[in-house]
Amino acid sequence: MQARNIEWPAVYAGTMTGSTTSTCTQQGRKALARRDLPSAYRFAQDALHLDPRDAQAHALLGIVLSARNDLSSGEWHFRRALELMPDDAESLANLAVNLIRQGRADQADAYFARADALTPNRLQLLAQWSKLHEMQGDLVRAGELLDRAAAASSDDDVGLLRVGLMVRHGQHREALTILEQVVDPGVDAQLERGRLRDRLGHHDEAWQDWVQAKARLAAQAGTEAYRPEAVDALFARLRAFFVRGPNLELLPQAPPRRDTAQPVFILGFPRSGTTLVERILSSHSAVRAGGELPFAGEWPPLLDRLLPGAASFPENLAQACSADWHHLACLLRDHYLARAEAHGLCAPGKRFFTDKMPFNALWLPLMRMAFPQAKIVHLQRHPLDVCVSMLSHRLTHGFNCGHRIETIVHHLGAMAGLVEHYRRELQPDMLTLRYEDLVRRPEQEIHRLLDYLELPFEPGCLAFHRNRTYAATPSYTQVTEALNDRSIGRYRNHAKPLRAFVPSLAPWLRAEGYEWEP
Repeated sequence: MQARNIEWPAVYAGTMTGSTTSTCTQQGRKALARRDLPSAYRFAQDALHLDPRDAQAHALLGIVLSARNDLSSGEWHFRRALELMPDDAESLANLAVNLIRQGRADQADAYFARADALTPNRLQLLAQWSKLHEMQGDLVRAGELLDRAAAASSDDDVGLLRVGLMVRHGQHREALTILEQVVDPGVDAQLERGRLRDRLGHHDEAWQDWVQAKARLAAQAGTEAYRPEAVDALFARLRAFFVRGPNLELLPQAPPRRDTAQPVFILGFPRSGTTLVERILSSHSAVRAGGELPFAGEWPPLLDRLLPGAASFPENLAQACSADWHHLACLLRDHYLARAEAHGLCAPGKRFFTDKMPFNALWLPLMRMAFPQAKIVHLQRHPLDVCVSMLSHRLTHGFNCGHRIETIVHHLGAMAGLVEHYRRELQPDMLTLRYEDLVRRPEQEIHRLLDYLELPFEPGCLAFHRNRTYAATPSYTQVTEALNDRSIGRYRNHAKPLRAFVPSLAPWLRAEGYEWEP
């Protein structure tokens, strides 16, 4: 059995339904097929400079921006493409996928339906549409769509697609049987096979699946591959600049804006419980779920545009100490809130919205400038459990550190050291929650969380798994279940391959009160 590759970036990658396309757009499509996102981006921009009404250029740019996790910008270009070419099934389907990834799955169904009416019985469309309903817990509708796919394709293709449904139904052995018959699985299928093997006790085979699948992703990363030396150099510059006394005390801070909802920054590594905390908070009547927002990560390039010169971020922030740039903190604040407003997060009726972008702690000094009174929740989880979970899922956060266990360990250790530096120098007012405590003592920890936000307790926060809002992360299945401790201490199943990395993580383990217990 051969695996059909049904993955992002595109539902119909390479299909151009318009009557004409520019040479730039055609070249961009070819670059996209090679997974060369920087070249695809340049070709799409060139096409738009030549013709701002080129629908295919807008569609291509939407795909590229979405693949780069700039989802709100990708959405804008998909919608612009549809204004210019309303019956473009590709843009309709890709807009639906984009909305799902933003956590707005409730809006995606209508776009899939329109795309399906234009191009019926396309396997990739039906697969993504089925996945939407599986994510939302409507397993009956998901199965109906796969039945349609079965009528239009081979049994092998649809058999692979049914694996996700089988997992949701708890049919783990049956799902693994299908995946073990696959000769050449796609990356996502191999990662899923590893997770199933791990759940069923085949830990060595699971680790091998994850390492092999991630090696394939690393080979595809090209210029976006993780570079430890570049990360170390950036973090050294951040530590050197953001220190008390000469720099931090002179940086301006924006006054709070009382006219709009405020962000709650949920900081933590991927797979550390940030989705769980967002799910709990968004079950409160005063909080809207924002998901993984890229807005804080847009601050450094914005600063480089605002403060051009020999120095770049963070050193160019020294200019903010002068009177003519003392308003810089307000610009950072208003840029973030303008992006949030365009994202629909500032609509009336809520006091807060969440931002749980992994590794957002990198920008803590800029958060202090833009939102000095912001509520910040910092999640901790056993570092080795984080490592195992990151290796077993497709993740692009942290400069693509998740492609190898070596780079996962390097980046987590580097971030832990940087966060400790920030905590010492900035002394931010933030609440630290341990994932293990939240799982074992949920009511106590949820009360502590709500007290920090100055919100009254609401019973819905304890019943967060009944919240029907889709969580656009690999955790979407876990957060629809009642709390359990299955994932605590999971690293012990992989003690042998992890043992070599314990010395690198030892300072972090000790600092956060965790132990190595093989």
